[in-house]
Amino acid sequence: MKTDSELACAIHLAETPEGFTVMSYPDQLEWIGTGRSAFVFRVTGTDRVIKKFFPSHRHLAAIEGSIYDQLDSFATYAKQYEYGPDYLVIEYIEGQTLFECLISGTLITDDVIQTVDQALAEARSVGLNPSDIHLRNILLTPTGTRIIDVARFRQTDPCTQWDDLKRAYQYFYAKPYFPKRFSESFLNTIADVYKGRLFESMRKTG
Repeated sequence: MKTDSELACAIHLAETPEGFTVMSYPDQLEWIGTGRSAFVFRVTGTDRVIKKFFPSHRHLAAIEGSIYDQLDSFATYAKQYEYGPDYLVIEYIEGQTLFECLISGTLITDDVIQTVDQALAEARSVGLNPSDIHLRNILLTPTGTRIIDVARFRQTDPCTQWDDLKRAYQYFYAKPYFPKRFSESFLNTIADVYKGRLFESMRKTG
């Protein structure tokens, strides 16, 4: 059996005209996701995942790894086991992201909002600046709310994303008459509008 670090080093990536792709990885791993800067693999039969960064983003491993170290005493955040020059080994968390909850119609209660607020306050208490908090990095689990992906917790610019999500929750979602289930395409469109990508695309295409 390979160690986590050996498994991470045995993941081979390559650059293509469309971006980075996975060329090969050990049989002990299951490829479970692709993000903006990394591929994610579960170590089969364990509660661990390996986040392998694209070569262009390998510097983020040390940044995010050290942030997880600062958050180690706070239970809401994913636990980190180790990190290396281009990878992290973190806890595998079984649950639904808030994005998935909106698609399935799973109710998001006010307790979730309060838990995230508390977790962000804890991050600030150790000198971090929580940023890029969105529906895909907050999970509902059988034991409570958890947060993953903390790579941008050292940004110096203010980030209003979580505050904006809370306002939307309070002014719309929390109302009894407001729908609790949406299509994935609708949610992606809202996200695009929020980030301005849709408007930028319209300007480029005329």
